[in-house]
Amino acid sequence: MNINKKGKVFLPGGAGLVGQNLVVQLKKLGYVNLVVVDKHSANIKILKKLHPDIICIEEDLVNEGTWQLHVKDAAAIVMLQAQIGAKSSAPFVANNINSTQMVLDAAKKYSVPYIVHISSSVVESVADDDYTETKKRQEEMVRDSGIAHCVLRPTLMFGWFDRKHFGWLSRFMKRIPIFPIPGHGRYMRQPLYVADFCRIIGFCIENQPNGKVYNISGKERVDYIDIIREVKKAQNLKTWILKIPYSLFWLLIATYGLFSSNPPFTTSQLKALTAKDDFELIPWWEIFQTEATPFSDAIYETFCDEDYSGIVLEF
Repeated sequence: MNINKKGKVFLPGGAGLVGQNLVVQLKKLGYVNLVVVDKHSANIKILKKLHPDIICIEEDLVNEGTWQLHVKDAAAIVMLQAQIGAKSSAPFVANNINSTQMVLDAAKKYSVPYIVHISSSVVESVADDDYTETKKRQEEMVRDSGIAHCVLRPTLMFGWFDRKHFGWLSRFMKRIPIFPIPGHGRYMRQPLYVADFCRIIGFCIENQPNGKVYNISGKERVDYIDIIREVKKAQNLKTWILKIPYSLFWLLIATYGLFSSNPPFTTSQLKALTAKDDFELIPWWEIFQTEATPFSDAIYETFCDEDYSGIVLEF
């Protein structure tokens, strides 16, 4: 099935990392009727400024609102909303489960024909935390909804607009002379360039594979310490990378969390970093007919692009 690119694409939670990049990519693909709903005021304002030609709604998907009316006549929904980090379980339940039920209810009410659900590789991870458990439940809700759908499970993503992960690491590296690495730093990651992932989403919107679940991992396996070195190299920084004991690193993160209501890196995420996950790598570049950007090139584009590299979303 080929979707009419003038048809409405509804993007709940679309002002975050994936959403901001997805809007750029969908417009490049010719989509002209995009509707984004997000509760984050600052990030919605960034999206509006960059794309005054799309509809941006600042509302919380957990609540009834005008956003529900915009679901009507949608040709597809790309479900992007997710709570990634928090100090308690309540935000995960609200933003990964309750918001999903609200979106699914609206989709059923207005007979939306198709959903692309952005899940996470953590549903197959050895990690055991609020994020993992609520993402598993969120995926189950979509799969049990009765609406035609596909599920994409990306690994750790990076790219333009990255307010956490690589983006935060980059900004932190610029501010300090010494960058700490937990333990030996040889924690294998499979980072996925968000621009590649957004092109995969575009393929799914247009071709609408039904009932499929795809594990989307970065094509290259890269150790955490080598990621840090590549970020340093791309920005020509002089920061000294220093390995410190894991226990000391954990203590520093835990202490920071005591003074921050929304820390960029938590002890749970540190645990996930060292969990020794090795996710399935399918030939997604063939399945979705898109090229896989080499990791070093993707890092350079992330931090050196003239149009988007300087734009940072808020936490």
